[in-house]
Amino acid sequence: MDITDQIALVTGANRGIGRQFVAELLERGARKVYATARRPDLLEASGLSGLAGASWVSGASGVEVLTLDITDHDSIRAAAAAASDVTLLVNNAGISTSTPLLTGDRAEIRREMDTHFWGTLDMIRAFAPVLAANGGGGIVNVLSALSWFVSPGNGAYAAAKAAAWNMTNGVRLELAGQGTLVQAVHLAAADTDMTAGYDVLKIDPRDVARASLDGLVAGAIEILADEPSAFVKASLAGDPTAFYAMVLAG
Repeated sequence: MDITDQIALVTGANRGIGRQFVAELLERGARKVYATARRPDLLEASGLSGLAGASWVSGASGVEVLTLDITDHDSIRAAAAAASDVTLLVNNAGISTSTPLLTGDRAEIRREMDTHFWGTLDMIRAFAPVLAANGGGGIVNVLSALSWFVSPGNGAYAAAKAAAWNMTNGVRLELAGQGTLVQAVHLAAADTDMTAGYDVLKIDPRDVARASLDGLVAGAIEILADEPSAFVKASLAGDPTAFYAMVLAG
C-alpha cells in the first residue's frame, strides 16, 4: 500500500493517537485526510501546528473535518456518504471507563462495548462498500495489549478490546475477497490524555501511527507497537498461572 495514494478517514482525531495518525498521514503525502470527532470544534481548536506543518482548518492542507460519533448509526451513515472517496479507514476512537466487571455500573460496561466493538464494527460495515468501490484499500483497528489479558480495574475495557480483536480477525476474512487489508494495532499504553493517571511505561503516540503505516506499506496485518504487547502475546502460549500472578503483584 502506497500511503501517498490514500484518502484516509481517522476516527477520534482530536487528540492522542488519532491526532498523530492524521499528522503522520499528512507528512507521508496522503492525498486527503478526513479528521473526525464527535465535536469538530475540538478539531479546529487543537490544530496541527508543530506536527506536520499543517492546519486543522477544514479543507486546508488536505484535511477535511467531519462530525462523527461512532455509537450513532445516523452519524456513521452521514460520514460514509460524505467521505465516499475513502481508501483507508483508521478506527481509533475509544474510551476508557476503568469499570470492573462484577461491581461496575452495567451502563459503563455497555458503553465500552458499544464503542470498541459495536461502534468499530458499524464503521467497517458502513465503509466496506466504499472501500470496495475504491479498489479495496485498508482498515486499521487500534486495539490494545488488553485484547489478550486483563489488569485490575480494566475488566470492561479489556473485554471490549478482546471482542474487537476477534471481530477484526473475522472481518479480515470476510473482506479478503474485495482486496481490503485489515490491520490490528496493539499497544500497552501511549502517552495520551486517556492514560494520564497511569504511572506506567508509555509509548509516544506518534510511534504508534508510524508503526501502523509502515506495516500497511509492508502488508502487515498485525502490529505490536511496543515491547509490553509483544511480551503479552508471547505469554499466551504458556500456562497463565505465572502471568496472572505477576499481574496481581503489580
